Amino acid sequence: MTPCTYCKRKAVIEAFKPFCSKRCADLDLGQWLTGGYAIPTHEPAPSSHEDPDESDPYTPANDYL
Repeated sequence: MTPCTYCKRKAVIEAFKPFCSKRCADLDLGQWLTGGYAIPTHEPAPSSHEDPDESDPYTPANDYL
């Protein structure tokens, strides 16, 4: 038998596969929905000290309304 992908228990019920129970399936879904699982990136975080892009029509500097 394949272990549960969330808690690693050996008893995996066919109805909840690849999880051992509805609880583990729901906990795993909660991790996905709250951003608990994320793919790491190497992009630098945007700096708040940068000048706004003047070519962007939605920046406050180019708002002519």
